[in-house]
Amino acid sequence: MRSPIAVEAIVLTALRYGESSKIIRLATRELGVQSAIAKGALRPKSRFGAALQPLSIGQGLLLLSTRSDLHLLTGFDLHHLPSRLGESLERYAAAAALAEVMLRFAPAAPHEESYDAFKASLLELELMEPESAEGVGLRRLWEVVSVLGFTPSLEICVRDGSPIPPDGPMSFTAREGGALCPSCARGQVVTLLGESDRRDLTQLLAPDVPLPVLNVPQAAAHRRLLARYLRHQLGGDAKLPALEFWQSRVWEKAT
Repeated sequence: MRSPIAVEAIVLTALRYGESSKIIRLATRELGVQSAIAKGALRPKSRFGAALQPLSIGQGLLLLSTRSDLHLLTGFDLHHLPSRLGESLERYAAAAALAEVMLRFAPAAPHEESYDAFKASLLELELMEPESAEGVGLRRLWEVVSVLGFTPSLEICVRDGSPIPPDGPMSFTAREGGALCPSCARGQVVTLLGESDRRDLTQLLAPDVPLPVLNVPQAAAHRRLLARYLRHQLGGDAKLPALEFWQSRVWEKAT
């Protein structure tokens, strides 16, 4: 008889299934992103209690199916519920966008680097003051995107491999994944990053340097750039509601 496998996991989504169960999508350190059914999770005396909330961090017990991609979650030992994320829409929106990136980009196979980056992002965002959450969210989203293999090229032209001039504006194409040299950019639809925007993007992609100080229009431009980049890398037509919520900051327009 097969035994459940213990995995470190973060709940990405939890959807009601039938009268008493949930379908859970988990980011796991050992197995990548996996789907599982938590039978009886909605019952008043469920063994899961309130542990299966989105962004909960813990250890899951998975009984792996040999016939489908839907496994059985037999237990979930909650280690940390980052409840402070919900105290600020700035923090929560960035965390939800990170979870959506993991859900859509991360493989259903071991990828410890992306799991560790995602977990560290949630824990950092939880401690951030709301006014700092946007810059941290931008950096952490770019970090997770990069460790998943979608790092934008800023120093070498994505078309012909020629070096990008180190100073001045830079032509950036979200569709092709980075910078274009002046020759390749001629006649193309690109985002032209001024020297300060280019420097800010370079800082956002470098984890060991201070975050750039972004005013409201600059921050909005960087959110649009990252959202456009992700949509193109996903194929353009993917629905990304959490990313859209984070990018548009609709809660500000409602106040």
